[in-house]
Amino acid sequence: MSLQSPWWRRLGLTVLLLLLGGGLAYLDQLGERQPEPVPSDPAGEPDYYLEDASMTRFDQQGRAYQRLDTPRLVHTPADDIIRAQAPHGYLIDDRQRQWQVTSDTGVMDRSGEQLTLEGNARLIQPEQAWSLETQTLHYDNREAHAWSDTPAVLRQHDQRMRGDHFDAWINEDRMRLTDNVQGHLPQQPQSQQSQSQQSEDQGS
Repeated sequence: MSLQSPWWRRLGLTVLLLLLGGGLAYLDQLGERQPEPVPSDPAGEPDYYLEDASMTRFDQQGRAYQRLDTPRLVHTPADDIIRAQAPHGYLIDDRQRQWQVTSDTGVMDRSGEQLTLEGNARLIQPEQAWSLETQTLHYDNREAHAWSDTPAVLRQHDQRMRGDHFDAWINEDRMRLTDNVQGHLPQQPQSQQSQSQQSEDQGS
């Protein structure tokens, strides 16, 4: 049988196509993004995790009260806890103002009532431009209460205050810094001091 016959040519073409298809499939697999390893935790294996997750929680009236974006979100069923890496989000008060929060990690119960931010935790008030920096920040949604039992620094413009304990009630727009409080208040220019003194004299 001649190698130049149509039958041999068809067979050679089929083998060539199979080899080409197999090579392309192999290159495709090499180019695919490899999934990151399943996270582990002392609480046990997670039942699910999400990457580039965005989560919004709503109250019984359908109003959003908490938003959270994170590169990775993990839920462990043993303790029914959700853990977030590098969370960035907002706590929403009863006037729908958004208090910005960030940290290295975040932990919340599945109901969303309790949130704990760990590592470089920060809370930013939406209107008066003051911000809190601390190591660990807790938030109870039922009381709209944020607090820290680790040393905290409160900043507003050029003013800076430090204390061992911090509380904020976001619905009341009220905050308190207590225990070993120290502060830095920049000295006013002479012109402002004179104006302040004149105002005090006029008021007396």
